[in-house]
Amino acid sequence: MSPHGTIAHRTATDLPPPVREALAAADAHGFGHSCRPEQGLLLRTLAQGAPRLIGESGTGCGVGLAWLASGAAPDVRLISVERDAGRAAAAAEVFADLPQVEVVCGDWTELYERGPFDLLVLDGGGQGKGDGAPADPERLLTPGGTVVVDDFTPSTGWPPLHEGRPDAARLHWLEHPALRATELRLAADLSSVVGRLK
Repeated sequence: MSPHGTIAHRTATDLPPPVREALAAADAHGFGHSCRPEQGLLLRTLAQGAPRLIGESGTGCGVGLAWLASGAAPDVRLISVERDAGRAAAAAEVFADLPQVEVVCGDWTELYERGPFDLLVLDGGGQGKGDGAPADPERLLTPGGTVVVDDFTPSTGWPPLHEGRPDAARLHWLEHPALRATELRLAADLSSVVGRLK
């Protein structure tokens, strides 16, 4: 999640209708931590290549999920997990007319029961940041599936640092033996790690 992601969309143009609806829900619920437009564009692009199933942790009010849904083919299913019941209900309302989209209220580990996924976006658990354990891409991804881990500050050297120390979460994904992964700079202050299961 991005601290000012919801407000960052106010200057964006040509937003897909589901994204506009999710932003309205985020504003109505005072949720400012939606993904940023740069992340949304990446998610929409990656969703275009997912053949069957897309997963997401950390629905929020559905802005990132809306970007994914705007890129996915009509027959692709999308499942997003949000642990806050109020936000999960708000997001479910946004997608009420899209039967291929399901919002689940629960912990991110619910995704283990719903996958494996062609595309998995870890934005609300499973990233390995802080005290949380990282998700297992070999259990959660289909062969050749893609994982996206959002909200890093672009690295300027090696190893990437966080608060003056090696960034363990970023290194986990970039050096994961089951993935071919890279860091993509999306803005001067924002990057994502994208990995493909070997």
